[in-house]
Amino acid sequence: MPISGQPVPHESARDHVTGDALYVDDLLGRFTGVLHAWPVVAPHAHARVTLLDVSPALAEPGVFSILSQADVPGEANTGANRRDEPLFPSEVMFYHQPVAWVLGETLDAARGGAAKVGVEYEPLPAILTIEQAIEQGSFLTERHRIADGDVSVIERSPLRFSGELRVGGQEHFYLETQAAIAWVDETGCIAVHSSTQHPSETQEVIARVLGVPRSHVTVECLRMGGAFGGKEVQANPYAAVAALGAWKTGRPVRVRLTRELDIALTGKRHPYLLRYTAGFANDGKLQGLRAALFSDGGWSLDLSEPVMWRSLFHVDNAYKLPAVEVTGRVCLTHKTSQTAFRGFGGPQGMLVIEEVLATAAQHLGLPADVVRERNFYREGDSTHYGEIVAEAARIQEIWRELKASSEFEGRREGVVSFNTRSRHQKRGIAITPVKFGISFTAQFYNQAGALVLVYRDGTVQVNHGGTEMGQGLFTKILQIAADTLGVGLAQVRMMSTRTDKVPNTSATAASSGTDLNGAAVTDACLQIRSRLAVVAAAILESDPASVEFKDNVVSSNGKSIAFSALCETAYKQRIALFAHGYYRTPDIHFDFKQARGRPFHYYAFGAAVSEVEIDGFTGAYRLLRTDILHDVGDSISPIVDRGQIEGGFLQGVGWLTLEELLWDANGRVSTSGASTYKLPSWSEMPEVFNVRLLARATEPGVVMGSKAVGEPPLMLAFSVREALREAVAAFGHGEVVTFDSPATPERIFFAVRQVRAERPALK
Repeated sequence: MPISGQPVPHESARDHVTGDALYVDDLLGRFTGVLHAWPVVAPHAHARVTLLDVSPALAEPGVFSILSQADVPGEANTGANRRDEPLFPSEVMFYHQPVAWVLGETLDAARGGAAKVGVEYEPLPAILTIEQAIEQGSFLTERHRIADGDVSVIERSPLRFSGELRVGGQEHFYLETQAAIAWVDETGCIAVHSSTQHPSETQEVIARVLGVPRSHVTVECLRMGGAFGGKEVQANPYAAVAALGAWKTGRPVRVRLTRELDIALTGKRHPYLLRYTAGFANDGKLQGLRAALFSDGGWSLDLSEPVMWRSLFHVDNAYKLPAVEVTGRVCLTHKTSQTAFRGFGGPQGMLVIEEVLATAAQHLGLPADVVRERNFYREGDSTHYGEIVAEAARIQEIWRELKASSEFEGRREGVVSFNTRSRHQKRGIAITPVKFGISFTAQFYNQAGALVLVYRDGTVQVNHGGTEMGQGLFTKILQIAADTLGVGLAQVRMMSTRTDKVPNTSATAASSGTDLNGAAVTDACLQIRSRLAVVAAAILESDPASVEFKDNVVSSNGKSIAFSALCETAYKQRIALFAHGYYRTPDIHFDFKQARGRPFHYYAFGAAVSEVEIDGFTGAYRLLRTDILHDVGDSISPIVDRGQIEGGFLQGVGWLTLEELLWDANGRVSTSGASTYKLPSWSEMPEVFNVRLLARATEPGVVMGSKAVGEPPLMLAFSVREALREAVAAFGHGEVVTFDSPATPERIFFAVRQVRAERPALK
């Protein structure tokens, strides 16, 4: 029986639950004489540094050294896409930005030394909101635009309306905060353990800061305790500080942020301001959409530009836009530099069309699910950027199947009945779809390499450029390698990700980890298998094409040989038992100037039905039930995929309903920990939670027919937001209901007050 497709446990599950799994900070015991780094942080959101006096800190017991601009042998800038992130800034651009780092024999000594560093500042005006940035013309990018059709149709539409929606950001809140350990190895080069999603880019940034070739830097990532995009580029400065400290002192240096520091220093999901005008026919068919998207990029560019492009690509979600003009621009504010987050701008863009369709349904007095279904993509339709939506019929297939399995129509009647009987508690039920494009929008990232080593005893080592952050990538790669070589899982060992094993790798992001790295590993395994097949054919007196590899046995023509014995024989015949695999995603292209092309290899589809209950006195609500049907192609690892769907959905629920980032008037993140930043917990889980994978869903041209599953499920949480809208509307008499995101109990409370017949004046 093939190993792929079987519900095997996560490869590190036992280590996770027993605490045996090692992370960066667990490796400290391997080093002697480790120095601990702590930042000197600025108490302003925007200021000029006029004096930096480190002498008082150097006099502190336990302080060994201090890192500043003068210590950098190369370029003191860690910006990934634009060189706009000075490691030691002379102009502070966000509250708590580090201006120097203290190295101490202990962490307490480093913290004490940082408090003694004398810094004087000249405060400067700060921009802290998107609205302020627009008013003052403070932007990180030019305006990007995608247009298709004649949007003047909006003015001639029977129904025309405009709106504005504010969408909050989201803290990654990974369990393992940013961390790195660096040391000078026995050759005089730098080695680093880093909690990074992109070891090759971390290697590049360290080499840049030290002024050395990339070959002189080795970055290793054993595993991460979560990332969600927050370690795609933002791990780089902390690894660079550790490397610079080790380079200067000759001793190992450890950087690990506390939770409070991590929240204060690192980027979030981008907050957005969405403005739109839409036109509809009386039957609920969209005729035209004009939308302007503004994101809060924070102080530097980071990945904000591709994030905005992803928003522009996904403003359609699963719906055909017959005429559209959508623009996007990234604002510069004096906040942390906002960064990649699961969905990468797609959720913010998709929120536009979901808001528009829900509002149209309310204006027209039509059920929201009917309006959504009438606007679905059909087979042969193309997107507003010119890509044909392959297998668009799956949207309707999933929609119909989920409606039936969730008993949507009958439960909606039950909701109406409940609301008729209940005055102060109301329920709502909603169904929403997801269409999400899979590929990096930067074409050159769509490639991967692998190194597979088979030993004489038939055991296997697998190396590739993907990183494991708990999402199950390594589990799937193990299954792929074992199946391709015809051996058991126990014979395959997954190695940690290292830049000296597989070079020039892409980030583990864009839901493409398995697609890219799995295909590269398959390529390497097939090369080895083809060589072994020739050897086996001679032994088994058959043709190489007829040789089968299965269950640790190689067979043909009614004869067989153990895989391990074949490997020994091949070695003695001087047959190479290792191979470098490579893969690049085919047939993708995009012209950013013309805003036309085929940026995605394929689309992942799904839908969710959610039912909620609201308390009209408090705005508090319960998630009663969620049913999900999701398209993962042919699942390589069903347990892993189910976990990704459940976790992604709940993270989306957190973003849309609970997790509210707040900054005070000084630019300080005031939601600085779990006590003030509300995260989803067991109480936010649906009381009934049904998750199914779409059957008979093979995706051609992808490793083992599977589909990406990391990001698309997050947007299934739109069903909860729309169910809340329906429940709020049940308190009123046909008023149009809208609210900013996240839909916290406070926002729901005031939305209920607005739609009640006896509406009090709102201050």
